[in-house]
Amino acid sequence: MDPRRQDGTTTWRAGRAYLVAPDGDQAGPGVLVLHGWWGLTPFFRRVCDRLADAGFVALAPDLHGGDRTADTPDEAEALLASTDPNRTADLVLSSAATLRALDLTPDRPIGVVGFSMGGSWAMWLAARAPTSVAATTVFYGSQDVDFAAATSAFQGHFAEHDEFVSDDQRAEMEAHLRLLRKDVTFHRYPGTGHWFFEEDRPAAHVTGAAELAWDRTLAFLHDRLDG
Repeated sequence: MDPRRQDGTTTWRAGRAYLVAPDGDQAGPGVLVLHGWWGLTPFFRRVCDRLADAGFVALAPDLHGGDRTADTPDEAEALLASTDPNRTADLVLSSAATLRALDLTPDRPIGVVGFSMGGSWAMWLAARAPTSVAATTVFYGSQDVDFAAATSAFQGHFAEHDEFVSDDQRAEMEAHLRLLRKDVTFHRYPGTGHWFFEEDRPAAHVTGAAELAWDRTLAFLHDRLDG
């Protein structure tokens, strides 16, 4: 693959992805971006661009395949139902390995940023590939796997009112991580709902909370991945 292609799109055996590096071709810590159930939309590509602007090499695989995206929750739910979870698991693992193997990324574990569905996969990856992930940031996603093997630090951004992730789910996941003595910091944003970070979801987007969550994300990733 050529990480310096102008459009940032690359293809390898496992599938297609959006890849972008600082200043086009500079090296930096690797960050895997796992999109929400909407698919690899322009918004999630912009997340990669923003990470590259901050000095990271960002890779976002197309988890649904075929460049398929959705505009409404009903479409997204149907799209998710049509996707083989075993294929997605393989793609998440292979994408992390591909990112680590790039000449542009250092020979050390990567960070992962996941959104909703992608947040669940990010937590799964930290547990299933513990030597590959040093920092995991989740936006309104949950996971109930055993995190005992994970070596990643964990950061979470959660909405006050969330129809997909309940307070009990969030609290249980945090308690599990703390019981295992993991490095974990979860933030809860008053007056927000699911998708509050996503500016292309105007009914849910909350600018102030999104900006604060992004600043916290960059600080967390730099602290855990730089040097």
